[in-house]
Amino acid sequence: MENRPSTYWLTRFMILRLLGILYAVAFLVAINQIVPLIGSNGLLPIGIYFKEVSAALGSAGAGFVRLPSVFWFWHSDTALLSMTWVGLLLSCVVVAGYANVPLLTALWLLYMSFVHAGQEWYGYGWEIQLTETGFLAIFLCPLLDMRPFPKYAPPLPIIVLFRWLTFRIMLGSGLIKFRGDATWRNMTALYYYFETQPIPGPLSRWFHFLPHVLLRIGVWFNWLAELVAPWFIWWPRLSRHIAGWVIVLFQLAIILSGNLSFLNWLTIVPALACFDDRFWSKLLPGRLVLKAEAAANRAEESKPMLTTAWVVTGLVVLLSIQPTLNMLSPGQVMNTSFDPLDLVNTYGAFGSVGQERTNVVFEGTMDDTLGNKANWKPYIYKGLPVLLDKRPPQVAPYQLRLDWQMWFASMATAQQYPWTYNLVWKLLHNDPGAVGLFAGNPFPEKPPRYIRAVLYRYRFAKPGNPQGLYWTRERIGDWIPILATDNPHLIAFLKSQGWIL
Repeated sequence: MENRPSTYWLTRFMILRLLGILYAVAFLVAINQIVPLIGSNGLLPIGIYFKEVSAALGSAGAGFVRLPSVFWFWHSDTALLSMTWVGLLLSCVVVAGYANVPLLTALWLLYMSFVHAGQEWYGYGWEIQLTETGFLAIFLCPLLDMRPFPKYAPPLPIIVLFRWLTFRIMLGSGLIKFRGDATWRNMTALYYYFETQPIPGPLSRWFHFLPHVLLRIGVWFNWLAELVAPWFIWWPRLSRHIAGWVIVLFQLAIILSGNLSFLNWLTIVPALACFDDRFWSKLLPGRLVLKAEAAANRAEESKPMLTTAWVVTGLVVLLSIQPTLNMLSPGQVMNTSFDPLDLVNTYGAFGSVGQERTNVVFEGTMDDTLGNKANWKPYIYKGLPVLLDKRPPQVAPYQLRLDWQMWFASMATAQQYPWTYNLVWKLLHNDPGAVGLFAGNPFPEKPPRYIRAVLYRYRFAKPGNPQGLYWTRERIGDWIPILATDNPHLIAFLKSQGWIL
């Protein structure tokens, strides 16, 4: 293998296995959360959303064209859950080593259906990044042969398109940071990032209290991975491998420092296209390497497969015009799709870094007395900080969608996130779906009499403090005032949104 031109049998194997794992995680998240989020009695019901889209665009058909999704035809709770399980089972087939065009097409269509129906719960950059990655993966495989090492080699144009995806992800992220926030340019962004990121992880506090000189070096490593390394993806083999290593190590560092869902694992997937079989043969088990060598020796050329790869390449080139112009624009936007199928998108992360962490905590009481004299019990999030002595959990690559949205909401008002009033209503009724989005129910026997939401400012407590605290906090004020089930304004608002009858 050493004397041959670069081949990518093992590269395809690794890309598809990791992609299968991430699809499985994404569908598992949907299994556990999709019904309470967008089900018929969810926080943002899919039926109401599709009616609004249809009205805005003129018809359900126009809505389908703009937001293609199988759920336009069937979106009951049974439909939502059925499709999550189908997606999980198909993902497990890919993880087991079997993939072909129909299987990967089904996964792509299913996940795109959830992204287009999921509203703000699925409005993150990694959702369209998964659909774009999944689309390219379809054309790595033969039409029907599902074996891990089929008789057709992975088409080189598709390998190059994976590198193009990596280039856009990394460079777009670097440019949005450089343009968006002075703390990145003056090397102080990491003074705040680990504390203020959406969901801190077990090591986030350790990273936060590193010496400032190391945190400034960390910003330089960010520039190396996002603004320098992407260009070397297009250089000869050694430079490309070094660039791939820098990008992968950068993603692993982010994985260690927090809980950014499956974003960083997903970013590693196309970066694997920087490496060829000679690289993988030094890392993977010998039995696997021998299978790849045997496949390469008996490989046949598939003109239809290669022709399709070139057609897809031409399509991606055309669809890359707008994302590229956006990336080069001073008014660059991040995480945006320019076509209904999310085939070629623009990406970016943390264009600005907050310098303080605010957090909304929902609290309930059974007392007749209101205000701070009442015994208020908090609803504990599964990931976001509430209790001061609780170490941040490891969540990623799993995603807690309510926690993520509440991180955004804490930097705005409840009026800008109106579904939070629907959440309050459901907590007042001990709705099992809504309560299940939290770590536990502080009122298991009977619903609380009143609910409020309080805005706090959280900071990491210094390690080794006598109280054993991970956090300190100070109250800022009410985010949602005290509400009860008989509040006429709450009832009128929920009815106006169609959330209650």
